Amino acid sequence: MKMRAPHIVPLSVQAVAILIRLKPLTGHGRFVFPSVRTNCRPMSENTLNAALRRLGYSGDEMTSHGFRSMAATRLNELGWRADAIERQLAHAESNKVRDAYTHAAQYLDERRKMMQAWADELDRLRRGAEVIPFPHSA
Repeated sequence: MKMRAPHIVPLSVQAVAILIRLKPLTGHGRFVFPSVRTNCRPMSENTLNAALRRLGYSGDEMTSHGFRSMAATRLNELGWRADAIERQLAHAESNKVRDAYTHAAQYLDERRKMMQAWADELDRLRRGAEVIPFPHSA
């Protein structure tokens, strides 16, 4: 984590199921996705960006960090509280006075529900989201 600060990450049922399926492939190391150079460090953001380039996405179309931005935008649109979203993304409070009162707030119960709802939303989109037609303008 940034600044070596601990960060609790609630996982959805779907995420746990994926991790269980990955365990035979990743072994019993510290990281699920270790660096290609050493299993003492996690995979880098550049590795994910390189994978996106190999899949055909340009840097203008998608980056690994773009998934965080996309999730934050959609979670806001779905009505989740900004405080819970920001904490899930490990963002620090920029308002120092507010931070003094909320620095220990983890919003874990809400974040658990939010992450399950997010996984369910991704499953819904994967199955084929409802397409809402727009009326044609004259």
